[in-house]
Amino acid sequence: MTGGAGARTAVDWLVSAASDPDACRWQWERNPLGVALLPAGRLWDVLIVPGRLGHPTLDVLGRCVDRTGPVLADFGGARLGFFVPPGTAARWVATGVRGAGRGTWIVVPFPGRATGGVRWVVAPDGSGTLCDPGLLELAMHEAAALISGGDT
Repeated sequence: MTGGAGARTAVDWLVSAASDPDACRWQWERNPLGVALLPAGRLWDVLIVPGRLGHPTLDVLGRCVDRTGPVLADFGGARLGFFVPPGTAARWVATGVRGAGRGTWIVVPFPGRATGGVRWVVAPDGSGTLCDPGLLELAMHEAAALISGGDT
């Protein structure tokens, strides 16, 4: 996603998770690093998946749905963060997958602006679309099978 109206809508949606959205937006737009610290657990949780599993999982998801929810990648793509409905992290049980829910914070890049670290792999579109946890789980299973099949 590039700047413009789509980025503005995504920013509006993201900052609505903050306790003071206007102050958050103001600080975020002026942050030289282009990132904000936003609370998880209100509008979304984030499931953090190792890149070795996360990248193929995203590929599988992309074949199943027209639009996944937002997905972040950390420095070098070592981990991917799938934005899922609030409460998912508390119920998620999977080895190697970390959940960020209520009481945690996520470093989020400004949509449409390059940063030196964390980046959007799938940027939010402002609609509130999130990754479906059931589909995400199925995609992880398929990705894990593809990975293990490729090692033999």
